[in-house]
Amino acid sequence: MTKQTFKKRYLTSFRIIILGFIGIIVLGALLLMLPISAKSRAVTPFNQTLFTATSAVCVTGLVVQDTATYWSLFGQAIILTLIQIGGLGVITMAATFVLLTGKRLSLSQRNTMQNAISAPMLGGVVRLTKFVVKGTVLIELLGAVVMMPTFVRDHGARGVWMAVFHSVSAFCNAGFDLMGTPDNKFPSVTAYAANPLINTVLMFLIVIGGISFLTWRDFIKHRFRFKRYRLQTKLILVTSAVLILLPAILFFFTEYAHLPTGERILGSLFQSVTTRTAGFNTENLSALSPIGLSVFIILMLIGGSPGSTAGGMKTTTVAVLFSNAISCFRRKEDPEVFGRRIGAGPVKIASTLLILYATICFTGAAVISTVEQLPLSVCLFETASAVGTVGLTLGITPHLGILSQIILILMMFFGRVGGMTVIFAAISGTDKKLSRLPQEDVTVG
Repeated sequence: MTKQTFKKRYLTSFRIIILGFIGIIVLGALLLMLPISAKSRAVTPFNQTLFTATSAVCVTGLVVQDTATYWSLFGQAIILTLIQIGGLGVITMAATFVLLTGKRLSLSQRNTMQNAISAPMLGGVVRLTKFVVKGTVLIELLGAVVMMPTFVRDHGARGVWMAVFHSVSAFCNAGFDLMGTPDNKFPSVTAYAANPLINTVLMFLIVIGGISFLTWRDFIKHRFRFKRYRLQTKLILVTSAVLILLPAILFFFTEYAHLPTGERILGSLFQSVTTRTAGFNTENLSALSPIGLSVFIILMLIGGSPGSTAGGMKTTTVAVLFSNAISCFRRKEDPEVFGRRIGAGPVKIASTLLILYATICFTGAAVISTVEQLPLSVCLFETASAVGTVGLTLGITPHLGILSQIILILMMFFGRVGGMTVIFAAISGTDKKLSRLPQEDVTVG
């Protein structure tokens, strides 16, 4: 078998994407094992560095060691690099490197790029890649500059590094933070719960990073002329707005009713924004009510939007399922939204993803609950956070055994790479049949 035939048959674009993520994760884990990566100058066990590297590349934010107090500046720089690569996508970064060298991308490379960034068509994928990289650098730089005075005031010269780190972490929806101290580890950004500037900037970065690069391009091209947006952009914007506002209202009247009004508004909005994708928190999550805990799990499973820095089922999946339900209620053949009809293909994929994510989340939680002897609800929170690549935690992740850590690693990888990417990589190449089996109706409901 020739090399070209092997690549065509076995190295499909989906498999290249998966191998790219695995390669970066393993390299990052090995670099974090170096003594220079830890403040103690000791070699960190591979299972801990693998977990950290996976969490960084998969822009999750779950950690087994406090980022600020355990890792040295070199280790933190490695983590930030992994976050940036994972946020933009391994293939996007590789293509950017190729373009910077002056080389042209081959047709197969362009096809891989199309799948990696969820581009609607092959044409213009190079221009889109350049747009994504330039936009990312500009927005992250802007976020760092705005937050820098506050962090420098509170942390001195180290505040410059903190501003850059948190800007990249927020835009890439990673949730890693450098706020920990030896006496207060894993605090996230609770110290800035009442700071409007830091809350607003972080929310802005999270939302911009989580609504997809194609949504940016639509907005820049058509500005506020909503009717000219692509259907996917409309679904992303409307669904994202609903998923931010409704939970924020719920949190305002339930979870954070004990706070002063200003902090109550900030906390409700911030947690509604960050719960689906980013993993930062400004309030104590262990005080959540059962209803709040359930809402958090649902939001984390939904995640961000396709073609963004976020993981999870995606907002469009929820939008398609909701539209399909409405069409069933109205006894219509196909889902209809914004004057357009959605085909059967997206509906089938959306249904598959819902079952897939729910099954993986519950199964993982059940295993961890059994192994660690922990309540199922607490484990569901962690697995939803992992598979949704969110990073919020009730505090159990640093204390989990190796088996439970491996489960979370696999779930983070699955959530970032994408459920359908994993499936297509595993079973791609299936021949399409020209014949169809006889149809027989089944009663449901």
